Amino acid sequence: MIELNGKSFSTTAKTVRELVAQHTGRPLTEDGSDAEGRRLGIAVAKNGAVLPRPRWHQEAVEPDDAFEIVTASQGG
Repeated sequence: MIELNGKSFSTTAKTVRELVAQHTGRPLTEDGSDAEGRRLGIAVAKNGAVLPRPRWHQEAVEPDDAFEIVTASQGG
């Protein structure tokens, strides 16, 4: 069990890339880009530290980790 956006969340994701794909429902390439070429607009923090997208495929998801997945939006 991990914490995702402040709530307990059960996942089988082994990496942050897999977790983001599960959360968004969008397939991702190894470098964290949308596999269909669409703009992703996502930022991820693990245990309070922002994770650069190129590390998503190698950063492990461990029990008790806390993640924030934030989606950019237009407007104010």
